[in-house]
Amino acid sequence: MLTILLLLIPLITAILLVVAGNKSARAIALSGALLELILAFVSMLLMQQGNSAHLFTVHYNWITSLGISFSFTIDGISMLMVLLSSLLLPIIVYSSFNKTYHNAHIMYALMMLMMSAMIGVFTAADGFLFYIMWELSLIPIYFIILVWGGENRQKITFKFFLYTLFGSLFMLLALIYVYLQMPEASRSFDIQALYQAGRLLSVEEQGLILAAFFLAFAVKMPIIPFHSWQPKTYYTAPTPGVMMLSGIMAKMATYGLIRWVLPMVPDGLAEYGNYGITLSVISIIYASCISIVQKDFKYLIAYASIAHIGLISAGIFAGNIQSIQGSLIEMLSHGINTVGLFIAYDIIYKRTGTSEMSKLGGIRAIDSSFAFMFFIVILSVVALPFTTGFVGEFLLILGLFTSNPIAGSVAGLSIILGVVYMFRSFQKMMLGESSAHILSLPKLDRQEKTSLTIIVILIIGLGVYPKPILDITENAVTTLLEGIK
Repeated sequence: MLTILLLLIPLITAILLVVAGNKSARAIALSGALLELILAFVSMLLMQQGNSAHLFTVHYNWITSLGISFSFTIDGISMLMVLLSSLLLPIIVYSSFNKTYHNAHIMYALMMLMMSAMIGVFTAADGFLFYIMWELSLIPIYFIILVWGGENRQKITFKFFLYTLFGSLFMLLALIYVYLQMPEASRSFDIQALYQAGRLLSVEEQGLILAAFFLAFAVKMPIIPFHSWQPKTYYTAPTPGVMMLSGIMAKMATYGLIRWVLPMVPDGLAEYGNYGITLSVISIIYASCISIVQKDFKYLIAYASIAHIGLISAGIFAGNIQSIQGSLIEMLSHGINTVGLFIAYDIIYKRTGTSEMSKLGGIRAIDSSFAFMFFIVILSVVALPFTTGFVGEFLLILGLFTSNPIAGSVAGLSIILGVVYMFRSFQKMMLGESSAHILSLPKLDRQEKTSLTIIVILIIGLGVYPKPILDITENAVTTLLEGIK
């Protein structure tokens, strides 16, 4: 029941937004987002009590002849993703209130539809349903960028859509192949049935299934060399859209690796997983080095995101409890940090008309509170202890080093490289002498200050006391890994 409500609230909110029009768009969108957040917290509390599993599982036969069911469930892993989505949505909506968008009610409705589809991805317990929700989540962000995006948005949006759709087809082929290996009378897209059928495949077949899934997920994350759509898409997308895309949607792929790949093809992962780790580590180093030489702050955020997603991917392929729990916490941290960085970008761009760092400088002298909060976000990005970024990266690199010492050592360089590009951006934009157009920079308004304050509270709160988040995921990760053995 609760899972269905989590799916329906953003869907109903989207319908209300279309019907009500622009006049009440902000109030309706924020109310729907806050209601989703409240329900997510209630769900988490009920899950911690341990006696309400029936509230999180929905199963109805859908296309019986093909073994397809309308099946959703929530465990600790998906609960964390639901919490991440529900935490970020109201911040994203509220932070957009100080900007005027034409047909804002349609944009907010598309954001809500995207939210509903992503919750579907994080809770689907049927392979066909997972694929459907995966594809549905792509449609709203396509129109958000196409209608409200920046220069060359038609060309860039088409490339984004083509890349992600192309990758998704390989995932569908992999699901169908595993499905067809079952006895004809008992074929099913149920997640447990797919797990069992996948484990019976030969190591070579499992390797091919792993490659197909990884291709779909590597495009969405993205992992180098499947990343070329991402920087320009992030640069062109409107700020609320890029926050949804980077803060939440990119986690669909890393979640998919944990939920679908690890339990379905464990022998293939053991045999070929080091290739995934290698690509992920290359992605970390390459994207970090590109971030260091970036002149535009928005492009820097885009490449930094590739580096951190690469770290998450490497941790998942390592396949032990520390690396997977670290990856899950890093997914949460990356979502919070990235939204914080894009809020800071939006504040700067709205006032100066540029995100080219050489044209900025001295902002701290004009608004020290903004500089302070921006610095807290940066500290979390570079994994300073007592920030949420540290918790995930420490566990992740520890688990990765245990599995592959060389990869763990090289991946650990991401912290040093992160310090270089993030501190460089802070120095260029916040320190030094104030230029002429910076001198008249207005201070943060209520929406901006509130949004950044919430981000800072989450960064420090979860960094100082991560136990509730670790408790949510620990049993689910342990169960997942025990099922693989």
